[in-house]
Amino acid sequence: MEVVLLADVDKVGLRGEVVAVSRGYMRNYLQPRRLAQPATPGLVAEVRRREAERGRQEARSAEQAQTIAETLTKTVLRIEAKAGTQGVLFGSITPTDIADELWRVRRVRIDRRKIVLPEPIKRVGRYEIPIEVFQDVHVTVKTLVVPEGGELPDEDPEPGESPATAAAPPADDDGPGVV
Repeated sequence: MEVVLLADVDKVGLRGEVVAVSRGYMRNYLQPRRLAQPATPGLVAEVRRREAERGRQEARSAEQAQTIAETLTKTVLRIEAKAGTQGVLFGSITPTDIADELWRVRRVRIDRRKIVLPEPIKRVGRYEIPIEVFQDVHVTVKTLVVPEGGELPDEDPEPGESPATAAAPPADDDGPGVV
């Protein structure tokens, strides 16, 4: 029996697909839960028309995504946050903060779930944030996280060295007890 799925069903199909299932499965599981309805010629034609419309819409959206991606590659975000003397933030920068800043700076609305940030940013520094603008359209946005009212140092410290110790001059101390 052919049915049109009204919702995604595991191991059967996705919403809007026309699939073949047994009559018992349809009668006892899909129909009572309103997950599917019997496929009539008119309903199948409607599903095909929607798929064609969605294809045209996605083509337009892909073109728009390319223009948005070009805009975002030129963007350098500057996010000011409260930070301690060692460069550790009081709090963190999350994908929501980045999405809000993109809206404020470029008036580009990006869903926070499309911002690929493995863990929140907790230190002052320079970051490259990958963003999925559209399916198969990815862009990297340069982001500067700076302390409030301050600037980032010109150079990054050596790996394993904290920003405060990288800027501190070496001590003139010859060791304990040496005069």
